[in-house]
Amino acid sequence: MSDLNIDGVSKHFGSVRAVEDVTLSFKSGEMVCFLGPSGCGKTTLLRMIAGLEEPTAGSITLGGKDLTRVPVHERGIGMVFQSFALFPHLSVGENITYAMRIRGASRSDCAARAKELLDMMRLPGVEDRRISQLSGGQRQRVAIARALALSPSVFLLDEPMSALDANLREAMQIELRKLQQELGITTVVVTHDQTEAMTMADQIVVMGRARVLQTGTPMEIYKTPVDRFVAGFIGTSNLLPARMTGADTVETCGVTLRVGTNVDRHKPGDEVLLMTRPEEVFVGHKPTKNSVPGRVTFVRDIGATIEILLDCAGHEVVSVLTPKDWPEVEIGQQVHVDMPEAACSVLAP
Repeated sequence: MSDLNIDGVSKHFGSVRAVEDVTLSFKSGEMVCFLGPSGCGKTTLLRMIAGLEEPTAGSITLGGKDLTRVPVHERGIGMVFQSFALFPHLSVGENITYAMRIRGASRSDCAARAKELLDMMRLPGVEDRRISQLSGGQRQRVAIARALALSPSVFLLDEPMSALDANLREAMQIELRKLQQELGITTVVVTHDQTEAMTMADQIVVMGRARVLQTGTPMEIYKTPVDRFVAGFIGTSNLLPARMTGADTVETCGVTLRVGTNVDRHKPGDEVLLMTRPEEVFVGHKPTKNSVPGRVTFVRDIGATIEILLDCAGHEVVSVLTPKDWPEVEIGQQVHVDMPEAACSVLAP
């Protein structure tokens, strides 16, 4: 296994800048998710790693070897496409070992490899079935098995869950992560699904407007997003206009609050956004050291959690609580919205 490095990579299609000056480094055995909205450049970047697109500028190396101009078939990379791209006229076993047969592998070696991979995918005994006889989740597993048939150094997946229904998608996210951990293979996944990225990744790369906006662990991205775009794309955020009044204090909604993170990026007097996550916001009947006044506008009980919508000086704040933390409030009631210092972060407006 080898480290994967992307150094100053750009891709232009005429006047369109699909990827602009991306530099990233991933350790061997990591699972990385490229996360972002449609058109942000994440699939183009994945295709350049695979060798399906050639960079306009920059280089891509794997274990110190420059892959930038190396043909696809010489890169030692396995890829699962969004459509799975399975051959309907071939059996499951023939699909899995297609690349092996092209390279001259014997019938017995192909059969043994197909059986090994199908056992790994928890699909024993389906070697002779047609692709049309498989469910969506089974087809995805066959596509993964085919990509692993040649024991690639890097495994790439482009929106691998997009064709699956919601329940199957969640189950396959866990299965894929467990498989990746078992194999220890460096894996890069493209997705626009934040839950998918949070579930599977060691590292998340958030992209927007053809550039990398932030890289970090799922919790780093979630707890300390660098800007409003990242905060809005990863989870649900409460954002209140505020002004820095000190090294770690802000004024918002007519009160002064202490802030726990991102304060070093701003100075007193700066206009900022105070960010909190709904599950870290509490509602009570008495003020606390770090609370703002608010009015309950809506309550939604969905069993495992209770969602309270609040009006704080004309701005909406959402609090998500468990039933045991239920403060017994009603619509229209004046309350105090507690935002613990450690849960408060400031972002550029």
